[in-house]
Amino acid sequence: MAVSYRNGKNNSNPLLKFWQERRGDILPPLVGVLLFLAVWQLIVAIGLIRLPGPYQIWEDQRARNLILYPFYDRGGLDKGLALQTFASLTRVAMGYGLAAVVGIALGILVGLQPLANKMLDPIFQFLRMVAPLAWVPIALVALQQNQPAAIFVIFITSVWPILINTAEGVRQIPQDYINVRRVLRLSTRRFFTKILFPSALPYIFTGLRIAIGLAWLAIIAAEIVMSGIVGIGFFIWDAYQQNYVSEIIVAVFYIGSVGLLLDRGMALLQRWIVPEK
Repeated sequence: MAVSYRNGKNNSNPLLKFWQERRGDILPPLVGVLLFLAVWQLIVAIGLIRLPGPYQIWEDQRARNLILYPFYDRGGLDKGLALQTFASLTRVAMGYGLAAVVGIALGILVGLQPLANKMLDPIFQFLRMVAPLAWVPIALVALQQNQPAAIFVIFITSVWPILINTAEGVRQIPQDYINVRRVLRLSTRRFFTKILFPSALPYIFTGLRIAIGLAWLAIIAAEIVMSGIVGIGFFIWDAYQQNYVSEIIVAVFYIGSVGLLLDRGMALLQRWIVPEK
C-alpha cells in the first residue's frame, strides 16, 4: 500500500498544521498592529505629535530595559513592569472577587424581591454614578492605608455591573419555571441550582465581563493617586514626574495588553461554563 511521504510529513508537523488552521485569525491582527506602528512612526516623523515613536522608544535605553527585562527587582519601588503589573493584578483579584460575591448576592436579592429592589435601587443608582477617582480620598481617609483603600476602590467601581446584570437575569427567569418550583415544591437550594443560576448565568457573566474591565481601569486610576506603592499605575505617575515619556508609553502597552487578556479570558470562561445553544 503506497503512502504519500509529503502528506505524511505535513501531517506530522504540528506548527505547520496550526498555521494552516489559524492563519486567518493570526494575520489580520498582526497586519493591523504593524500598520498602527507604521502610522504612529509617520505621525511622529512629520511632527504632528510630540511623543516618541516606536523606533525612538526602542532606542531609549531605559525603555528598552523595561521591554527586555520585565522581571528585574532592585528592591523597593524599583521593579520591572511584569512585577508592577502583578502587584496591580493582585489588588484587582481581591477587589473584583469581593465585588463578584456581593454583586451576585445582592443582585439575586433585588431580582427576587420587588420590595428590596424599590428600597435599594435609588441607593445603587446614586453610588454607581460616582467616578472611581472620587472614591480614592474617601477610601484613604476611612481606611488609612493604601492597600485596603485601593481594594475598596476596585470593589466599589466593579460591583455595579455585576449587581445590575444579575438582578436583570433573575427577573428574566420564565414564569413557567417559577410555576414548576411551586408545583414541585422545590427547596431553595434546588431552585437556585436547577432554575435560577442556569437561567441567569448569561446575564451574570455579562456583568462579570464588564466589571473586570472597570476593575482594571480603577486600579490604574487609584494607584496614580496613591503614592509609594508598587503598581503599574504609580509607575506611570512616577515616570511622568521624572519626564520619562518612553517609559510611560511602554507601561500603557502593558495596561492595554493585560486588559485585553482579562477580557478574552473572561469570554473564554463564559463559553466554557455557559455554552452557546
